[in-house]
Amino acid sequence: MAGTRAARTVPRTSPLSAHELRQEIADVLGVQADTIPGDAHLVHLGLGSLEMMRLATRWRRQGLPAVFAELAGAPTLDDWHRHLTDAWNARTGEVA
Repeated sequence: MAGTRAARTVPRTSPLSAHELRQEIADVLGVQADTIPGDAHLVHLGLGSLEMMRLATRWRRQGLPAVFAELAGAPTLDDWHRHLTDAWNARTGEVA
């Protein structure tokens, strides 16, 4: 587990892809990634606020500008991907 954790804190050079995000959430929930619809309410699937905080902290350590309140306010994969991508682009000055 320590090796996995260290790998996750390597600074990113791009935002999370939709596939990477889905896989990270699936890992936390202990389910297959392809079973999580993009519009599914992640809290209803079992993702708690503590897990959300841990994910946001991990992503910030990787250089992703994740805002916990934004994630908690719209807990779907589609919304999270949009938030993380928009925040990344705003930080780097890129246009989506």
